[in-house]
Amino acid sequence: MTDAERDVACLLEQLAERDARIAELETRLQPIVAGRRDHGLESPGMDTKDQHLFPPIEPYASGRLALDGRHEMYWEESGNPEGLPIVFLHGGPGGGSRPRHRRFYDPRAWRIIVFDQRGCGRSTPFAEIRDNTTQALIGDIELLRQARRIDRWAVFGGSWGSTLTLAYAVAHPERCLGLIVRGIFLGERPEIEWFMTGLRLFSPQAWKEFAAAAGPGDPDSLLERYNVLLNDPDPKVSGPAAKVWSLYEARSTSLLPDPETEAEAVTEAKALPVARIEAHYFINDCFLEPGQLLGNIDRIRSLPGTIVQGRYDLVCPPDSAERLHQAWPEAEYIVCPDAGHVAFEPSIARELVAATERLHARLRKP
Repeated sequence: MTDAERDVACLLEQLAERDARIAELETRLQPIVAGRRDHGLESPGMDTKDQHLFPPIEPYASGRLALDGRHEMYWEESGNPEGLPIVFLHGGPGGGSRPRHRRFYDPRAWRIIVFDQRGCGRSTPFAEIRDNTTQALIGDIELLRQARRIDRWAVFGGSWGSTLTLAYAVAHPERCLGLIVRGIFLGERPEIEWFMTGLRLFSPQAWKEFAAAAGPGDPDSLLERYNVLLNDPDPKVSGPAAKVWSLYEARSTSLLPDPETEAEAVTEAKALPVARIEAHYFINDCFLEPGQLLGNIDRIRSLPGTIVQGRYDLVCPPDSAERLHQAWPEAEYIVCPDAGHVAFEPSIARELVAATERLHARLRKP
């Protein structure tokens, strides 16, 4: 057999494995879809891009929680008040939560807790970076758990939310029922450098616009220059810089162009907290020691875990997910072969919903 023939045979084998995987997932999800229909949880007019998610729901409780003398958290609960508790940790940092984030979980089965991290979403003060650290966020999660009188909960997070999920679980493994993480970011310097300069290899035009908006200077100083601009007290300086940063990130997140996400990225409510808080965390190495998360993986090894990663994730490349799985082989590891970074891309959403179903079934076993 020639080299070309071997390559073709290998490709055909990979395609067959992919098709078998998709067929397996469709079979696994059939009873879930049927259950939604039988219980009136699936709407005939549901947007096809949300076909793998549960239908929209509204919170049955919400409120504000004072965190310290400066910050106040917005939180909400939806689903079943008597269900298994699960907390959603959004990305960014600074990304905030959205109503769609309630929809990865069966509302009949889960008590769904969603909140906005410091400085973003409906938490206040807006785009505030003072007293905003990873350690503070871990403390906030614990404060929320105690305020809602929850003993243990499952933790679900993607992108920066995966970082925070791992950091929280390492700090408080006794409070975790299980973990679901997506689009892995370990908060390490090479990952930050990839976002700031490495992405130009795949998105050269977007990166040129991103670099130009920071003014003249070496690419290695890009983060420092942006940090100055984003914290300028003049909104005519910080605002445009934030929009360029946020749009640069949005253009890199999904496998296919997503005009809706790009339009949202440049709104004032989204751009400034995302850009300012991300730059704040990046310039401080996410307030983590090098290798801190992987170095403490033994503390969570016994917890049920699922890692979901898009094969073509440019924002958080698959290498970080691979490294996490190597350190934590007990966790289920799923690579979506036709997806980028966004949680709502069809194959990622399908895998995340399936992961919540499996975790619930496992936790409910006597």
